[in-house]
Amino acid sequence: QVQLVESGGGLVSPGGSLILSCTASGSVLGIDRIRWYRQGPGKRRELVAPWSSTLTAEVADSVKGRLFVSADNVKRTVYLHMTSLKPEDTAMYYCKYLDFWGQGTQVTVSP
Repeated sequence: QVQLVESGGGLVSPGGSLILSCTASGSVLGIDRIRWYRQGPGKRRELVAPWSSTLTAEVADSVKGRLFVSADNVKRTVYLHMTSLKPEDTAMYYCKYLDFWGQGTQVTVSP
């Protein structure tokens, strides 16, 4: 079994930055394979950060250049760094490993 727990969401002003965390436990062979997705109100869930730089073509165009990922293997945690945030970035952010999803963390971008 795999458990993923996201944290770090909250309210941020436009132009601001935020760092989300996804901590993995259980049978996770490589945290570098964790992906980040988001789902805004009334929108489809979309990929915002893949596990490999070679997969950036899959990432939503609206976030390219503003979101990036780092990882701490000791803590089994992947971080989503978000910069130059816009109101349209408002969404529930999820991390995913294989077929396992976390519960999500809400990000709201508003003045």
